[in-house]
Amino acid sequence: MTTLTYADHITHIDRQARQLGSLLTSHADLAATVPTCPGWTLEDLVRHVGGALRWAALLVAERAVGNVPDERVPLLGGPPERGDAAALDAWFGESGRLLTEALRGAAPDTPVWSWYQDHTAGFWARRMTNELAVHRADAALAAGRPYEVAPEVAADTIEEWLEIVRFAQRQPDDKDAAELRRGGRTLHLHATDAPAGLDAEWLVELADEGLVWRREHGKADVALRGPLAEVMMAFHRRQAPDTGALEVLGDRGLLDFWLARTKWG
Repeated sequence: MTTLTYADHITHIDRQARQLGSLLTSHADLAATVPTCPGWTLEDLVRHVGGALRWAALLVAERAVGNVPDERVPLLGGPPERGDAAALDAWFGESGRLLTEALRGAAPDTPVWSWYQDHTAGFWARRMTNELAVHRADAALAAGRPYEVAPEVAADTIEEWLEIVRFAQRQPDDKDAAELRRGGRTLHLHATDAPAGLDAEWLVELADEGLVWRREHGKADVALRGPLAEVMMAFHRRQAPDTGALEVLGDRGLLDFWLARTKWG
């Protein structure tokens, strides 16, 4: 369940795209490695994110009823010359604008194809908000800069990821997700600094019939506890769960088992 509206998501897409662009222009080393995305440089990361924004923008703008192939997305891969920070920044800025304009021209329930069970523009607004949130963390790590994220966005990335993992469990060919049926073993995510009014605790049950969770405090087999941004980063494999201000309480092996089986690709 997301607490963000469609308009909120558009605002956060615009803001986060600008934040990532600002990091890009202030950090000239496009060849810096991204420790959380093995084999990628900072430039590779920015090109990936900008291409995703452009792809989603075209899907929404065209009210696509099926996937749009890469060759139909203008400048999907970025500017032709590598190593040009100014050109990359301009291209990425346009990528963000294309998506926000497409979303503003649609309604949250406008039918749009997606790979997920939700085929609406609202899905893409939420997905790209959270795509930016996680990859901005990657970029900050590559650039050696501090990472900040709006608490409501950090919480929504966790909630959306739980929903995507549950969706993956329904796919017959996803062996990793199937292994998460663990007889009711439980995980507890506990943000210690959530602002008033934001419920940022999750009790997650790895039930045999599929993943279930609720936002509440409770006893679990293992708990991941700490600042919300760090909990979000660890849950998305952007930070080790026992670094920074995080604590792991209980069965660390169960948390590692979860993290090893919940990843993109």
